[in-house]
Amino acid sequence: MPVIKQVRGKLPNIPDDCFIAENATIVGEVTMGNQCSVWFSAVVRGDVNFIKIGNKVNIQDGAVIHGTYQKAGTTIGNNVSIGHNALVHGCTIHDNVLVGMGSIIMDGAVVQSNSIIAAGAVITQNTKVESGSIYAGVPAKKVKNISKELLSGEINRISEAYIKYSSWFKE
Repeated sequence: MPVIKQVRGKLPNIPDDCFIAENATIVGEVTMGNQCSVWFSAVVRGDVNFIKIGNKVNIQDGAVIHGTYQKAGTTIGNNVSIGHNALVHGCTIHDNVLVGMGSIIMDGAVVQSNSIIAAGAVITQNTKVESGSIYAGVPAKKVKNISKELLSGEINRISEAYIKYSSWFKE
């Protein structure tokens, strides 16, 4: 069974159609949308501030979603993929975003819609990621605009794939 705990009187709100892996942890003020998945060893910690997660969000293995006490909650839009071992902390991620494996997004950062954060990228505090762009590097910088093919071919493909994968565990 996953660890789903109340903290300071706040219990995670997880719709029935979401998949939560057996060793995932979700605690505190966490609100999830429909068709989400939280994978093996992922942690969604709404203990020190809120975490709001839209529809069709997948939080892959080993990822950590957290915020900063009395400073920064975390908001994740719809159709977002958070890659394996990514760290999303006290930031805002809009709709249709791919957060690459091992990347870090820090407090106050805003990732606008239709964007990709490359694997291993570090989005530093208060960075604004432009809509329709790819950011990479340490610290991350814009490397190019995203093509329509990449937008539908990667962002949408991965989001839909994780809905399919999660269905395998519900059979």
